[in-house]
Amino acid sequence: MLLFTLALKLIAEIALMALLGRGLLALLAGAGRQTNPFYRVLAVITNPFVQAARWVTPRQVLDQHVPLVAFLLMGMLWVATTVVKISLCLEAGVQTCR
Repeated sequence: MLLFTLALKLIAEIALMALLGRGLLALLAGAGRQTNPFYRVLAVITNPFVQAARWVTPRQVLDQHVPLVAFLLMGMLWVATTVVKISLCLEAGVQTCR
């Protein structure tokens, strides 16, 4: 169970960093962000998470806000997996989790 929790936490961390980088690069690059190769790489990495967020959100949510929703969902997943990891480590003993 601990391994599964750590894997989910790692996926959430990767998604959060990629979504954060995509957002910052979108702010810096402006309208020309679609031609930026780094933005396109980050878009490929974050696309599964954004599509999952689009699937969860209602149609009233604008497409430009869906990456923010994906970021918030991954943030909630990260917090939840951190809490589960802490509780599993306290049950098994802190030395086991190192």
